[in-house]
Amino acid sequence: MGLYKEFTERGMIAQVTDAEAVEKLIDNEKVTFYIGFDPTADSLHVGHFMQMKIMAHMQQHGHHPIAIFGGGTGMIGDPSGKSDMRKMLTPETIEHNIACFKKQMSKFIDISDGKATFVNNGDWLLKLNYIDFLREIGVYFSVNRMLAAECYKSRLEKGLTFFELNYMLMQSYDFYKLYKDYGCKLQLGGADQWSNIIGGVELVRRKEGADVYGLTFNLLTNSEGKKMGKTEKGAVWLDPDKTSPYDFFQYWRNIGDADVIKCMKLLTFMPLDEIAEYEKLRDSEINRAKEKLAYEVTELIHGKEEADKALTAAKAVFGAGSMSENMPTTEVSRKQLVNGAVNIIDLMIAGKLAASKGEARRLITQGGITAGDEKVSDFDYTVSEKQLEDGLTVRKGKKVYHRFIISD
Repeated sequence: MGLYKEFTERGMIAQVTDAEAVEKLIDNEKVTFYIGFDPTADSLHVGHFMQMKIMAHMQQHGHHPIAIFGGGTGMIGDPSGKSDMRKMLTPETIEHNIACFKKQMSKFIDISDGKATFVNNGDWLLKLNYIDFLREIGVYFSVNRMLAAECYKSRLEKGLTFFELNYMLMQSYDFYKLYKDYGCKLQLGGADQWSNIIGGVELVRRKEGADVYGLTFNLLTNSEGKKMGKTEKGAVWLDPDKTSPYDFFQYWRNIGDADVIKCMKLLTFMPLDEIAEYEKLRDSEINRAKEKLAYEVTELIHGKEEADKALTAAKAVFGAGSMSENMPTTEVSRKQLVNGAVNIIDLMIAGKLAASKGEARRLITQGGITAGDEKVSDFDYTVSEKQLEDGLTVRKGKKVYHRFIISD
C-alpha cells in the first residue's frame, strides 16, 4: 500500500492542493517537506504529537522532514481559530521554548546523518526590512481574500489587528524560503492551517513559477468534534514533568468508546489489519482496545519502560484495585501529621487533586472523593499514620487515582 493511500485509509487527510500530484510525489519520489511549530509553551502537547507522528511516518518512507520553529512567527502568534489575540511572548521565552521543542522532537525524529533538518524562521524573518518585505511579498496578497480565509473568521468577530494580519504573509514566506534554500516542495499541517498553506503555495508559484503543494491532516478531535488533549489539569503535555507517563497513559485509557479506533489510526503505527481486529470489540471488551492504544502511544512518547510501568499501575487500579508503586505518588512528612493523622483536604491539595480548600470541599460534598475503599463525606475526615505507612490510594471521581505514603 502506498503511503498516501495509507494516510487516506487511516482517515488522516483533510485537504490537499492537488491529490494526484501529491500522491505521486510521496509514493514515487523522495521529497523534502516541512511542518511548522510555533513555540507557545515550553513543551509540545498531544496536538503536536500527531504532526510529529506524520513526520516520522514520512521519514520512514525515505522523505526528508524539516521542522521549522517559529522564532519569528512566534513573535506574532497564529490567529487561526482564536477568538482573542495570543499573548505576546518575549524573545527569551521563545528561545527557551524552541530549545525544549528541539530536545523533545529529537527523541522522535531521526536527526542523525542529516536525515532531518531543524530550522528557526527567526533566522530570516527577524532580519527582514519591512518596506522591502511589503514590496517583495505583500504585493502578492489580496486583503479581501485574506479576510475571507477560515483562519481569520473567529478573530474578525472581536477585531483582527493589523499585527496579526501579517502572520499569513510570514508563514507563506517561510515556504518560499525553504523552497529556495532546501528545495522543499510540500508543506504539511493541521486542517486549521489550510489558508496559510495555500498562501505559501501560491507565493512560490507566482514568484518562482514552480509547483509546490500543501496537504493538511484532520485535527485530533473526539466524536463530538471537540479538540482532544485537555483535562481538568490543563493540556496533556509530552514533557513527563508536566504530564506524568502514568497520567498520559490514563488519558488515552479513559477516552470515549467512539474515539478509540480513530485514535489508533491517527496516533499509532499499528497495522490497519490489526486495528480492524480491535474494531470488532464491543461493550466492556472495548477496554482492551483502550489499553492497547494507551500503551502504544505512551511507548512512542515515553519509551517501553515507562509504558510498562503505566500499564502495571493501570491494571492494579482497574483490576483488583490493589496498590501500585507506579501510580502518581505524594510523600507526606511525619511533621505534617497532627495527633498522628492528616486531614483529607490537606492531602488533596498536596497531591494536586484540588487546587484549593474550596475546591476540595466541593468535591467532597459532591461525593467525588474516595480514600481507600471509603467514600469521604466529612470535611474533618482524617487519614492515619498507619494508613500512610501502608500506602493509601485516594480516588477523585471515577478515573483519577493518587497514592499517598509516609516519609520521615
